[in-house]
This record gives sequence, C-alpha cells and structure tokens, in this order.
Amino acid sequence: MSFTRTLRVVGGAVVAGALLFGAAPTALADEIRDDQWPLTAFDAKSVWKASTGKGVTVAVIDDAVAGSHPDLKGNVLPGRDFNQGGVANQESVYDHGTGMASIIAGHGHGAGDSQGVKGLAPGAKILPVAIPGEDDLQTQGEDSLADALKYAVDHGASVINMSIDAGVLTEEEKEALSYAIKKDILLVAATGNESRGRLGDLPSYPGVVAVGAVDKAGQVWAKSNYGPQTILTAPGTLIRSAAASKPYRLASGTSDSAAYVSGAAALLRAKFPDLTAGQIVNRLVKTAGLPPGQKGMKLPDPHYGYGFIRPFRALTQDIPAGSKSGPLKVPKDELAPGHGGATAPGASSAGGAQAGEQSDSGLGTGAIVGIAVGVLVVVAIIIVIVVVSQKKNDRNGPHPGGFGGPGGPGFAPQQPGPYQQPGPYQQPGPYPQQQPNASGGYPPAPPTQPPAHFR
Repeated sequence: MSFTRTLRVVGGAVVAGALLFGAAPTALADEIRDDQWPLTAFDAKSVWKASTGKGVTVAVIDDAVAGSHPDLKGNVLPGRDFNQGGVANQESVYDHGTGMASIIAGHGHGAGDSQGVKGLAPGAKILPVAIPGEDDLQTQGEDSLADALKYAVDHGASVINMSIDAGVLTEEEKEALSYAIKKDILLVAATGNESRGRLGDLPSYPGVVAVGAVDKAGQVWAKSNYGPQTILTAPGTLIRSAAASKPYRLASGTSDSAAYVSGAAALLRAKFPDLTAGQIVNRLVKTAGLPPGQKGMKLPDPHYGYGFIRPFRALTQDIPAGSKSGPLKVPKDELAPGHGGATAPGASSAGGAQAGEQSDSGLGTGAIVGIAVGVLVVVAIIIVIVVVSQKKNDRNGPHPGGFGGPGGPGFAPQQPGPYQQPGPYQQPGPYPQQQPNASGGYPPAPPTQPPAHFR
C-alpha cells in the first residue's frame, strides 16, 4: 500500500483564509457559507426536510479530523489513528480529513448554524480513521488500510468514505474490502485527479462506488480520472470545507466529490434503513443527471458514470428497490467454504452477498452431490417406464420427435441460473440506456453559474 499526501489532497488548488475564528467578521462567515455552491445547487434546504442523515455513521479513512472545529464539534466520534496511535479526532496539522468530514457532516456554527461550512448530511456522525501518508513512518508488515476498513465496519459505520490513493491493493486490503461489502457497508472512493483514463485499484474494486468530479455546470472536471468503473460524479471544483491547521480551505478534486456522494448516501441510509447498500446506490444512479449537451450518451459513461448525484430526487422519487447489489459488481469470493487458497472447482464465481445467499441453505458439497445422484436415478427410472410403456402400448413407434421432441414431455433447454442472468444495468429496461450523441464532443465549455439541474 502506498499513500501520497499530495494525492490525498487530490491535486486541486487550495486557498485558505488566515483569519482565526475569533477575528473573523460575520461577513466573512456568511461568505464561507455562500461559497458552498453545491448546497445551493442541491437545494439543500429541501433535502434536509427529507433527511439530515441522523443516526448514520460515516467513516472517513483519511488524515485524522479536527473534531473541535466549530463546524464539526459534536459530530465527530473519537475514532482511531492507525498512524500515530490513539484517537483520530484531534488533528491540528493536516487539513484533508477535516475537509472531507465537514463536506459530509458539518453543521455550521453561529445563530441558527448559519455561518461556516455545512455538510450535505449535517445530522450524521463522523468516525475518523487515520492512516499514514507516504511521508509517515509505518511498521513493516502493517496494513493500515485493511485495519482501517475492518475497524470502521466493526465500529458502526454504514458508509465509508475513501478520498485517498491506495496504490496497488494487497490481498489483505482486498479481503477487508470484501468483508465490508459482505457486511452491507456502502464504500465510496475518489477516482483521482491526473486526467488519466484508467482508475486505480481501489475505485476499480468490485462493490466500490467510484466517484468523479463535475463543475458548477455539471460538466466533468478536466482533471478527473475516468474509466469504465466510474459509477457517479458529484461537485468537485472550488469546494469550500473546514480545515485543521486553519479555519477553512478551498479546493478542487475528486476527493470532495466522493465526500458529497458519501453525504448523499448517509441521507438515504437514514431515510431508507431497510435498503441494502446496493439499493441505496440504485437510487442515486436512477436519479442521476447529465448536463445539457451530454444527455445523449450511453450510460454508464467512463467520465460521468451514470451522471451526477441529485440528492433531493434520490430521497423523494418513487424508485423500485431493485436487486440486492444494485448497479454494483460483487467481488469474487477468494475462498471456498472450508478450503484455503483458490476457489474450489465447481464453486460459484459470485462472491460477496450473492455467495452468502447461496450458502444459506446449509447444504454441504456431499449433500448436494447426493441429491444430484438421486435426481439422476429418478430420471432414469422415468425414462425406462416411458420407454417400456411406449413399446407395450404404441406399436406405431415413438411420438413424433421422440422423447423430448416437439410436443413431447422432454426437458427444456438448460437456462442460465439467477447468478448468470444479465443484471438490470446490462440490458435496456424501464430505465433505457441512452445512445452516444452525434457530435461526440467532450466536454463543452461550462457556464459560470450553476444551473438548476442538480436538483
């Protein structure tokens, strides 16, 4: 595993005010809130009437978080620092984790919480889980991302935000990701900011929601990495957030986009507690939008995924729950039940929740083989009876077509099983796929003001 703090900050320009909270005039505080254009674009006041994310815990695997920040105080749990040891809610140097936490669950401060930064899910709690950057010392043999994922799952998180560059995933990290998916945790990862047409291991991992960035006009950000694994996009340019070393930061990057998707996921998990993680993503996908001029593209698009999130619609529209995994691929099960190493011959290649569903019957391999042999014996007996009956009673020969022929009682051709059928996102259904536009241009120049299509 390799982490880079410059990548964790995700390459965007950062501008931060130098004033201390006590010296900041009200006009500055109001300006901070006014800078949060995504809240205006999402019509956050209407969103918060439907859900604030109350009761949901979002783990932020990142730098530690400044839990005492006025816009976060009371919303940050102690967490754990896998870099320095101890709790992870007392950061005062690195800003990135605090920024992500505030985008997700900041509550503002001042009269009516009208000042400072407010997150998309201000009622949610943040579980900070700190991991080392490239310039941090790490004990040989440790795998802090794997440990961080397991810690987050085991300490109540139902959404995990990973605005990080994880490099090449280790086997332990893959197992930890699969563990989280099997526990129905919604995993969100940033695609990165190098204008690269290939996603890293983490956002590419099956079951992870890979998030790219769009600007105020809904056009994809030029530096947003892209690839066929992209699921969603969200605001990621000129994003105002809280900081640890100073009051606020202003940055552009897919880190911020991922945090907005995590915030939206928290809103939905609070309102629809019975939906699985995949079904929550299904609501985000089915209500996602595209900017003018891009609405003819085939979805999912490598740059936009299924489009940018529209939280209000995701919370309020009547959408069928859909399959358990929704639009997400399910990771392959690395281990067959009761065996080490590779998947046993004949075992299902579907992992995660699907593999779990298949093993719920409690039937072992021997029992399944026994049943299969018994079925074959019964079928053979039936065949003998039918043949004897035909020879005895039908001297004119077999029924036209023979046994199993046209009109006969034979077996139907073998059909694909439930785990082999194309999923709802692989074929046209009630939500038809869009076709590529004629021009193929990408992307048009964005207007300066955010239009209303985020709502």
